[in-house]
Amino acid sequence: MARSKDKFLGCLLGGAIGDALGWPVEYKSKGEIYAIHGMNGVRQLEISGTGKAHISDDTQMTLFTAEGILFSDSKDKVIDNVYIAYLRWLRTQGFNIPVIEEGWLINDKRLYNRRNPGDISVISLNSGEIGSLENSINTSKGCGGTVRVSPIGMLCPPEDAFKYGSMTSAITHGHPTAHISSGTYSMIISLLQDGLDLSSAIDTVINYIKSIDGSNETRVAIELAKRLYDLDYPPHDAFMLLGAGWNSEEALGIALYSSLVSGGDFKKALFTAVNHDGNSDGTGAITGSILGTLLGATKIPDEWGYRIEIRDLINVFAEKLYSKYIQYYS
Repeated sequence: MARSKDKFLGCLLGGAIGDALGWPVEYKSKGEIYAIHGMNGVRQLEISGTGKAHISDDTQMTLFTAEGILFSDSKDKVIDNVYIAYLRWLRTQGFNIPVIEEGWLINDKRLYNRRNPGDISVISLNSGEIGSLENSINTSKGCGGTVRVSPIGMLCPPEDAFKYGSMTSAITHGHPTAHISSGTYSMIISLLQDGLDLSSAIDTVINYIKSIDGSNETRVAIELAKRLYDLDYPPHDAFMLLGAGWNSEEALGIALYSSLVSGGDFKKALFTAVNHDGNSDGTGAITGSILGTLLGATKIPDEWGYRIEIRDLINVFAEKLYSKYIQYYS
C-alpha cells in the first residue's frame, strides 16, 4: 500500500498530541494523576492561556529531526544534517553556541520555549562531539533518543528506517539498547506507513533484530508488550512489568502495549499510555505516532488536533516530508 499524506500528518500530529497530553503529568505518580484528574486519570489536553496545548522537547526535537532530513540530498548526509539541526534546537533552548542558521525552525519563536529539555541530549550536544554507533559518547539508554525518530520511519523503507533511526539516536545516547530501540521504533513506523497491521509489524521487527548484537533488552520488551496484550493483562498490571518508560526499550514497550489494547481507538491508546508512573509524554508521543500512522490524520479527533500550539508547523513538515518521499522513494 502506498504511503499517503494522511498517514504522514497522522504520525506527526498524533505524536504531538500524545506528547501534549502526557507532558503536564510527566513527573507525577499514578496516584497523583488520579488525585488531580479523578478516577479516570488524564482525559483532556491541558489548555494554556493562549488557547493551545503545549508540546514538550519531544515534539520539538522530532521536528528538528525532520528538518535535518529535509536538508539532506543524499543518505550519507542525513546524520550530519540531523546533528546540525539538533544544534539549532539547542540554540532555541538558550545555549549560545555557533550554529548553521539556515533552517525554518530556528526562526520560529514558539520553539524557543524550554519544555524540560532532556539532560542527556543537552549535555551531549554541548560537548562538541557527535556520537555514533561506533563511538558512544555516554552510556545512556534514555528514551530521548528514541521519541524523536518517527520522521525517519515516515520517509525511509523499513531497513533504512532501522539503520538511520539507530544512527540518529546515537548522536546523543550511547547505549546499544537506545540505538536498537530507536531503530526498531523507526522501522515499525515505516512498516505501518507501508500498510502492515501493528501485530505483523511487531513480529517483523522481532524477527529482524533477533540476530543483532545488543538487541536482547529491546526484543524482550516488545515481546513482553505483545504477550501481555495477548494474555489480556490490564494496564496497571502490565505497566508493573513493562517499566516506567524512562529507558528507551521501556517506552517502546509501553507504547506498543497501549496501541495494541486500544483496538484502533486513538483516545483509548493515549489514555492508556499517559496514565502511569513514569515518562508520560515520551510514551504518549510514541503511542500517538503509532496510532496516528495507523489511522491517518483524518481520524484523529479534531478537538485535540486543532488545539496543539504548533499545528501549522506540523502540517508544513508533514507536507515537506511527503514531497521528499515522492521524490526519492515512490
